[in-house]
Amino acid sequence: MSFRIGLTRDFLTPAGDVAFGDIGLSLLDVPGVSREFLPENTPELRPDQIAGYDGLLVLGPKVTAATLAGHDRLAIIARFGVGYDNIDVPACTAAGVALSITPDGVRRPVAVSAITFLLACSHKLLVKDRLTRAGRWADKLNHMGTGVTGRTFGVIGVGNIGREIFRLAKPFDMRHLGYDPFLTTAPDGVELVPLGQLLTESDYVVISCSLSKETHHLLNAERLARMKPTAYLINVARGPIVDQAALTAALQQNRIAGAGLDVFDPEPISPDDPLLTLDNVILAPHAVCWTDECFGNNGRSACRSLLAVASGRPPEFVVNREVLTSPKFVAKMKRFTTEGAEGAEKNRV
Repeated sequence: MSFRIGLTRDFLTPAGDVAFGDIGLSLLDVPGVSREFLPENTPELRPDQIAGYDGLLVLGPKVTAATLAGHDRLAIIARFGVGYDNIDVPACTAAGVALSITPDGVRRPVAVSAITFLLACSHKLLVKDRLTRAGRWADKLNHMGTGVTGRTFGVIGVGNIGREIFRLAKPFDMRHLGYDPFLTTAPDGVELVPLGQLLTESDYVVISCSLSKETHHLLNAERLARMKPTAYLINVARGPIVDQAALTAALQQNRIAGAGLDVFDPEPISPDDPLLTLDNVILAPHAVCWTDECFGNNGRSACRSLLAVASGRPPEFVVNREVLTSPKFVAKMKRFTTEGAEGAEKNRV
């Protein structure tokens, strides 16, 4: 009996090829493990789609309590990436399903994305690109950039990605402020401060925290009003962390200098959204970090989590760690361990 893995179909192009190049799926081509893409691409997985699988590799579709209803076989959902707002975590725990993510895969690519926005905003890169294309060479005098040396750099969320952002920004000789209610000890060179102080004092604010009930609209109109009129906001996390209407108003009225946004609320952004008309914002379709490095690292990390469970071991990056000791999950792991041992004995004989 093989460990069966289902991959959501949004990994494929309409022609049926893997859309993101080599994402390490060959790691799953080992004895005792089989894999296949789900036959349909749906926004929410249905119970019939996941029937018969021990593990799922999920990109975009939602997994809800209804998805998991009546399924005792599924043991792990490996989410491709670090965001898991499309997965019902309590439902996974109740069903004895571990949810793993890939922080080791996105750490460097997302941090590089934040630095990319930082430099593009400070040098007004896209404004100058448009001037050049329009033959408005002399207008460059009206678009002086801002040097980063000696400025204050604030990061909201000093975890896996936030720490890497600070590490990459170190050579710029900036003052580093961090806000993270879960930290008591700051990384070297970082001052942990209250959110209000970070917003008031920072010249660049990067959002790298996860989306939760506590962080939904964390940056609302009142908090955005604390930012300097010369400051830039960069969001490489999740759109709903910022009140988008309030941010748009702040940008329209030049109450902040500009923004770099890779995420929106909702996604995709509406074609008539006023953000699209503003010159002081750089926009990207939730894809600045989309590189071969990012997708290869994410895929290999997710595959390692699936293989760990297939061999009866807990994966490394589990979101709902309490599930690891739940009777349902323990029973599933015991089955995989027993089957793996029996298979090894048969091979030996």
